[in-house]
Amino acid sequence: MRPKSRYDVIVIGGGPAGLAAAASAQGHGANDVLVIERAERLGGILNQCIHNGFGLITYGEELTGPEYAHRAELAAREAGVEVLLDTMVLSVGKDRTVTCVGPGGLLALSAGAVVLAMGCRERPAGALAIPGFRPAGVYTAGCAQRLVNMDGLLPGREVVILGSGDIGLIMARRMTLEGAHVACVAELMPYSGGLKRNIVQCLDDFDIPLLLSHTVTRIEGRRRVEAVWLSEVGTDGRPVPGTEVRYPCDTLLLSVGLLPENELSREAGVALSSVTRGPEVSQSLETSVSGVFACGNVLHVHDLVDYVTQEAEAAGASAARFATGGEKAFSSGGVVPVTPVGAVRYVVPQRLDLGALPQSITFRFRVGAPVDAATVSVEAGGRTLLRRRRPIMVPGQMEQLTIGREDLLAAGDYGVTIRVEGDGR
Repeated sequence: MRPKSRYDVIVIGGGPAGLAAAASAQGHGANDVLVIERAERLGGILNQCIHNGFGLITYGEELTGPEYAHRAELAAREAGVEVLLDTMVLSVGKDRTVTCVGPGGLLALSAGAVVLAMGCRERPAGALAIPGFRPAGVYTAGCAQRLVNMDGLLPGREVVILGSGDIGLIMARRMTLEGAHVACVAELMPYSGGLKRNIVQCLDDFDIPLLLSHTVTRIEGRRRVEAVWLSEVGTDGRPVPGTEVRYPCDTLLLSVGLLPENELSREAGVALSSVTRGPEVSQSLETSVSGVFACGNVLHVHDLVDYVTQEAEAAGASAARFATGGEKAFSSGGVVPVTPVGAVRYVVPQRLDLGALPQSITFRFRVGAPVDAATVSVEAGGRTLLRRRRPIMVPGQMEQLTIGREDLLAAGDYGVTIRVEGDGR
């Protein structure tokens, strides 16, 4: 079926964020909603995440990634959302014209509102500048996950993993279960970037060493990886001379960070955060371009897909409100900044429009380093709106706090501060 020339809401990306945003937009008054997905099927990265642990918040039960994706797809289709698969978006205009190409050729579609939900990608090997040749056997952890879980291929037998993000931890377990030997997981920082449960279930339970404050300083091999050299790093992040240890292996997996996919956003003129590398948004998840919204990992990298779904549902509702009511639905009552202070690395949203505040606002943030005995506070206009104690906060776990509308309005237009203080490690 050939798509219409105009939609109330167009969602770019058919992963969990895009599907939740589309279903929410349809349920909040948008009559015509379209999801554009570049892959041949919906679900995004969840399709290759065959482990369980998804959906505890959203559905109250443990699901695998494909099961979660299937439920999200069913919800979107049952809501009446249209889908374009195998279609690449080439550009998004400030007038919300979406140009894309697919089996039907080149299309120019217009929308009342656009939701950016393109997800994120892995930082590649070339970004690390590791000395050595470029032999076979160096993979990103996500690439290896797809090879194993979707293509039935084992990338190697003797494995070293660099980076302790969640996907690296999960692949340490997966490769072990498939019969490979994982020599160790090395992490540049003095703490892991993954969730505690993944450290326990994926490393501790399989006796896989986690080497903190270590990095790869050399790769041996011309045609295929033969070994990697790991060195300790000092507090300045530089390798410590004389600490190199050689690990024979045929495979190096890289789990060294995720980057939001914002090439389309940048070309559309959307202002991006230098910290998250995602769009800067208001509490409505509207970017700096009127009528263009963002959610999920394209906005900032999440740890749980359930939080992606919550955020995307809010973005979809905002997009529907804009599409049906226009800019008048977002009448400004003065814009104030949301500022991270202390150990807080970033906060989303980055600004509040006091004239369009909902009944409550959820602030999502991460700390930049582990903090023991942490005190979290939300302050505005010289008042403390909320204060909580946490035994520990870590960068690998996204935090969120919800503040009521009346509290924020009573604080005036002085701006909002999210502060974390405590004992750093």
